[in-house]
Amino acid sequence: MKLKSLKLIGYRNYDNLNLDFNDCINIFIGNNAQGKTNILESVCYASMGSSFRTNVDNELIMWDKTGGSISLKFERMGVENKIELIFERGKRRQIIHNGNKIKMKDLIGIFNVVLFSPDDLSLIKGAPSERRRFLDMEISQASPSYYNDLVKYNRILQQRNSLLKNIRENRSKKSMLDMWDSQLVEHGVRIIKKRIETIKKINMLANIMQRRISTNEENLSLSYAIKGFDEPVDKIEENLNLWYNESLHALTDEDIYRGATSVGPHRDDFYIYVNGIDLKSFGSQGQQRTGVLSMKLSELEFIRSEKGEYPVLLLDDVMSELDVGRRQQLLNFIENEKIQTIITATDRAYFPDYYTGIFYSVDNGKVDVVCRK
Repeated sequence: MKLKSLKLIGYRNYDNLNLDFNDCINIFIGNNAQGKTNILESVCYASMGSSFRTNVDNELIMWDKTGGSISLKFERMGVENKIELIFERGKRRQIIHNGNKIKMKDLIGIFNVVLFSPDDLSLIKGAPSERRRFLDMEISQASPSYYNDLVKYNRILQQRNSLLKNIRENRSKKSMLDMWDSQLVEHGVRIIKKRIETIKKINMLANIMQRRISTNEENLSLSYAIKGFDEPVDKIEENLNLWYNESLHALTDEDIYRGATSVGPHRDDFYIYVNGIDLKSFGSQGQQRTGVLSMKLSELEFIRSEKGEYPVLLLDDVMSELDVGRRQQLLNFIENEKIQTIITATDRAYFPDYYTGIFYSVDNGKVDVVCRK
């Protein structure tokens, strides 16, 4: 996967920006609040159909404009593609792939990226929803069928929760849950099984990265946890349908009282360990940062194993968060594997002179090439 060019019109603080990208490392240098992250955000939006900074598309449009757009060209398995996203205030955004309008569900997986930002420490320290989101985004880019199951599951879950509230208020009958429960189990089982399968793959890949970054001093391992099931997940996989149905039935009265569904992939989590120690509760800040970095690099390897090529790597101001050793390991990995990477930073000193790539200067929405190496 290679990003060839990006055009932004009326997007954030860019009136009209045209950029061509190097096949390896592209480094955007500038002070804070100049527009560096806006570039990464637009590339990520073209991949995932959403921003990692806001849920409101109108905020993406330049303050004095009525609309804006993102347009990028990229190579996928050697074939050139084009994605366009068009925004108008008060209207639904349009997604266009190679000249044809498509829906959000058809966008996921066309153009793959992995984003790493300082906020990703929440992957270790944050709520289970952060880890589920990481897993769902990773699998969805590699598997359209998983994304389809996820969308359908969340829609059914909302309908079931609404019905639970109606039953609590005596406006619906309890027997109506049967229809939604069977659909919930159907999609939920496929989601859980795919997550468990993926965790097993990431487990191996992330550990390789952790050992490389820690110079063979640390082993990283992952463990998927099904809400309400206290045994190792390999003891439930074969009988997951039965367990899921029985759990929904046993918790029906509690769910009605709460007006929410107690079990399912929307409540699951996974745990991250370094040398057998829970990284969230007992890991040092350095270990946690290394763990996040290892997880992100394993995401690159996972997508390559599923799709046949590396995604584009987006690094948003992470160099200042890493010590010299981790920074060097990260840059060495990128260059050795020839992964196209877009990096934002405030200081060029983070990058040794021997690394090849293009340096851009970003100043108040103006981008200039300052050095090609």
